[in-house]
This record gives sequence, structure tokens and C-alpha cells, in this order.
Amino acid sequence: MPRPRARVYVDGFNLYRRLLTGRPHLKWLDLPKFSERLLPGYDIDLVRYFTAMLRPGMAIDPQTPVRQQMYLRAVRADPRVEVHLGTFRNDKRHMPLHPVTIDPVTGRHRTVAVRKLEEKGSDVNLASRMIADAHADTADLYVMLSNDSDLAGPISMLKHELGYRTGIIFPMPTARLSKELVKTAPDVIGTIEESDLSACQYPDQLTDAVGRFHRPPAWSTT
Repeated sequence: MPRPRARVYVDGFNLYRRLLTGRPHLKWLDLPKFSERLLPGYDIDLVRYFTAMLRPGMAIDPQTPVRQQMYLRAVRADPRVEVHLGTFRNDKRHMPLHPVTIDPVTGRHRTVAVRKLEEKGSDVNLASRMIADAHADTADLYVMLSNDSDLAGPISMLKHELGYRTGIIFPMPTARLSKELVKTAPDVIGTIEESDLSACQYPDQLTDAVGRFHRPPAWSTT
């Protein structure tokens, strides 16, 4: 008997922020292999990866956008992965100091100018693709990898109103899972250990239609 099929929808920024920040040796992540490890009872039909491109000047390290482009090259070299790009919004804003301080002259909160970087569009793209794929009957299980509570509504609708089987893989410890996402009662639920990340790294050298390329030196495992 053929095994059931699963599609995986990876919230790239959420995964990066929750698990990969400060762990450069784990960022060269093989998404299909990773998905197979997390869902051993399923054939992974497709992994959809949702992220946004950093532009020069957005990161403190000027090489960060270069490393991101190299990783996307690795991801796109695998036909089982499709990349979906949102955008980054980079605004200058005035926000209250912490702890809150009142200006004795104006009586208002003192503020400081900050640069606020926000990813836009990926959560909407992810939810839309899950629902469109389910309507096209592309898999038996639709699995989101994220802890973004903003996605609770679409996930709940997908299961309880439209009748599809759902799964959520949380990129964080069990004690900090989004309660809103847990309440959607997914058919499959799981978390990620560091051992899952370390066991699913791409080889240091890969080849695509352009030629050979390598893991960024800053992400070296040695």
C-alpha cells in the first residue's frame, strides 16, 4: 500500500527567529530531508518555503544577504522545494523607551528613534497556498511549520470547515507553543530538537544548473 502524502509549508522567518538565530552551523538546512525526518510516516510531496529577500543595508552584517542568496540557491536546486517570496518593510519609527519614562516638561512618554524591520506577505502567502493545494487534492496531510498565531484562523478553517487533515510543527519548546494554534486541534503536532536540525544539513558542496557552490564559510560546522 502506498504511504500517505504530505505537503509542508515552512514559515522561513519564524523558523529562523525561533531556532536558527545564533546557530550558524545549523542554517544550511535540507528542507525535504528535514520534513521527512519530522514526518516519517509520509511521503513528502512538496515543501513550500516562504521568506523575503534581505536588501543591502538591512542587516548589521553586510554579508547576511549574500548568505541568504546562497541558501536559496541550495533550496532551489531541489525540485521538491518551491520558494515563495514576500517583502521586508524597513521603517524608521519612534517608540517608547523601556522602562517607560515620562518627560517632566511635556508629560508624555519619552521615545527613541528606531529602525523596525518587518516581513510582509509571507503569512498570507502560506495560508493561501495551503488552502489552494488542499482544494486541488494534492496531498493527504497539509503541515505548517510555524508558531505564528496569526495563522490559526486559516488552519482552523482548513480542518473544521473544509474537512482537510492538518499538521503543525512548532519550531520551539513545548512550553511556549501558540495556544491559538494548538486549539485548532491539528491531526499531527510536533516540535523540533537540535538533533533534527544537525541531522538534516546539506552537504558542504552542492551543484545546480549553474555549477558548484558551497556552504557559506560563516556557517561552517567546524
